[in-house]
Amino acid sequence: METNLSRRNILKVGSTLVAGLAVGRLGELPARAAEKVRCSSPSAAKIGWSMSVGLYTFRRFSFYEAMDMIAALGIQYVEPCFFLGLDKARPQLKTSEELTAELRKELKQRLGDRGMAMSSFYADLGADADKAKKIFDFTAEMGAGTIVAEPPAAAFDMIEKLCEEYKINLAVHNHPESATSVYWHPDKVLAVCKGRGRRIGACCDTGHWVRSGLAPVECLRKMEGRILGFHLKDAAEMGNRESRDVPLGEGKANYTAVLKELKRQSYRGVVAIEYEHDSPQLQADVATCVAFVEKMAQTLNGQ
Repeated sequence: METNLSRRNILKVGSTLVAGLAVGRLGELPARAAEKVRCSSPSAAKIGWSMSVGLYTFRRFSFYEAMDMIAALGIQYVEPCFFLGLDKARPQLKTSEELTAELRKELKQRLGDRGMAMSSFYADLGADADKAKKIFDFTAEMGAGTIVAEPPAAAFDMIEKLCEEYKINLAVHNHPESATSVYWHPDKVLAVCKGRGRRIGACCDTGHWVRSGLAPVECLRKMEGRILGFHLKDAAEMGNRESRDVPLGEGKANYTAVLKELKRQSYRGVVAIEYEHDSPQLQADVATCVAFVEKMAQTLNGQ
């Protein structure tokens, strides 16, 4: 566990937010939750970090339900996932390129009503050129600047052309080491980035690096210049593929050093919380993660 920023000190930064979210059951919202988002991480924004939440965090809920919970956290940006539901009342709908023009308009309106936006899109992007174009069309229409995916190496020529055409980045995501995880090691991501333009890079998932037995700060140094997205995640046990997530700073990722390294690299872009440990305290745990980043950003800004 890290000692520079204790949980008690972190919670002081976001005490009002955490207290408000911890009351009642997960999913119960403050009365004014439908108002425009009030940013809870201005110091992070000053560095250039756009706080976001990966919708996988709230996978128990539909996008529309999660949207209000994310707004209540003071976070403006969201990263939806192609296999997760859009609306509890219409369970057949997934937040993906398959949404009709009418549903896309509805989604954009709901985001806009809260002052929120789609920062990135976790997509099922592969070698099918027609499907890839549909994914880029959807991402562009929704105003997101980055697609997070794990496409096969053979698809990168085709995908890079679409990246340049649409002015949208591809951030290659890493899962924990396994027989099916192609990009678990930074070297494997760098291999598919080699010789590519600056729109091809990495979405660095620090928690999955911990699960794979890799030190996140060392991995980040390897990825310098290729980081196009970030999943803020900490895990309890190093090298345990099944280790559970814990709030930032309470696991083995050495998150104080992780955020210092991001600042050293002058990274400016999306930092998305993806908290995989679902529990009745889920929203309070995510609020703790937000408060950790904001407190660390204050320190890095000399506040």
